[in-house]
Amino acid sequence: MSVHEDATAIHDDMIRLRRRLHAEPEIGLDLPRTQDSVLTALDGLPLEVSLGERLSSVTAVLRANRPGPVVLLRADMDALPVQERTGLDYASRVEGVMHACGHDLHTAMLVGAAHVLAARRDALPGDVIFMFQPGEEGWDGSAAMIAEGVLDAAGQRPDAAYALHVFASAVPQGVFTARPGTTMAASDGLEVTVVGSGGHGARPHRAHDPIPVVCEIVTALQTLVTRQSDIFDPVVLTVGSLHAGTRRNVIPDTARFEATLRTFSAPAKARIKDAAIILAESIARAHGLRAEVTYVDGYPMTVNDPQETAFVAGTVGEVLGEHRFHPLAAPLPGGEDFSRVLQRIPGAFVLLGAGVGTADNHSPLAEFDDSVLPDGAAVLAELALRRGRGVPA
Repeated sequence: MSVHEDATAIHDDMIRLRRRLHAEPEIGLDLPRTQDSVLTALDGLPLEVSLGERLSSVTAVLRANRPGPVVLLRADMDALPVQERTGLDYASRVEGVMHACGHDLHTAMLVGAAHVLAARRDALPGDVIFMFQPGEEGWDGSAAMIAEGVLDAAGQRPDAAYALHVFASAVPQGVFTARPGTTMAASDGLEVTVVGSGGHGARPHRAHDPIPVVCEIVTALQTLVTRQSDIFDPVVLTVGSLHAGTRRNVIPDTARFEATLRTFSAPAKARIKDAAIILAESIARAHGLRAEVTYVDGYPMTVNDPQETAFVAGTVGEVLGEHRFHPLAAPLPGGEDFSRVLQRIPGAFVLLGAGVGTADNHSPLAEFDDSVLPDGAAVLAELALRRGRGVPA
């Protein structure tokens, strides 16, 4: 049997695991139910398993019978603070929490790959590290696992690292895609509090009103992006939270907003960081108020190794057919903490279309098709099996 046939043979097991995870989603770094489900699904396999100390991670090492390149395969496991509205019979049973980004599929596929590779242990060219990671959705779980030694779990650093991520609508169903170089944006935060002095809404001249100043800063930031950023090295800036005041006739002391900034190069990030801070502080000062500005460095850019990306494309083509891999034309503005691994290990972050309907990732209506599970598991397994042959020059 082929690797894909092996993965197809355990399709039902992967579906059951995926739907169990979907019905009991957990957020952040502490995922005890998810961790237990993964450990149960891996039970009986010849793996060296270790658990995280500060997070509910699972690291499992499959030892080869001969020396060769070490390969790391990663799946993120956490959900989002989203109230599910899909109406599925296995929809989330946890109020306000949903697997709206497909991490339940990632986990099931990596468990499937572990089963396939364990059955083919004698054919492995080198050890495999299975990285089951909590806290991708803004918690930087990858950094925490790296700090706890996931990259050294096999006794030597991986020669290559790969991760799959499903997309509900951005990628055609069943299609794998990747690109060399920058694949996902750096994702940072901007926090601005304008400090004035409150008063009566009928006598604004006796107060220092922070609300119009905050509004001016928000509008000016959009102009800043269009006037000071290279259109071929773009910046995406979105204000997602703005809070001020308690009553319509009361001028508050402060007004605050938070924004996300996405950049695709180090120079673009440095420019927007400096310019945004200067702009906010200067506008507040011009009105006689003060702006407290914090720039929060988040996930770095996700940068794929060109040779490893070509290796992924070739592997998908040989395993599933050349029509199943499409080159990704441009980077995506989302952020991804697998970037932490790719800063240290050559590898590739690969996208897989798995959507049902038109809702996008992070939507309360996002649905994913279980039919992609054997394909994802097979590709992950084949990447580990074939990596011993080297990558295209």
